Amino acid sequence: MQPEMTQDPSRADMEAVAEQVFVALADPSRRSILAALASGGPATATDLANRLPITRQAIAKHLTLLTDAGLVTPEHGERRRVRFRLHSAPMQVAQQFLAAMARDWDSRLDALKDHLER
Repeated sequence: MQPEMTQDPSRADMEAVAEQVFVALADPSRRSILAALASGGPATATDLANRLPITRQAIAKHLTLLTDAGLVTPEHGERRRVRFRLHSAPMQVAQQFLAAMARDWDSRLDALKDHLER
């Protein structure tokens, strides 16, 4: 499960969320599922299996990991059908984490450049 995010997440919280996002995005099948949800809107595992070359059972397992990472949210509907909706907040946290890391590297590289130019 992903850590609960506050208004001003700590760097450790951001890193934990980012790690889950990166693990989820590492698998091409999960990226395909996210792309299908982004282009087609909320869908059930069966709907996704009909659109993708992935079995329904595999999709269900991937959706569990994507739900745990917070990238999709299940919505319970009629007749016990669960539709999954894309949720972008964890992706935004991962982007913020990468931006902070880039700033850290930029400042270190600038300091190294200044030192070498002396």
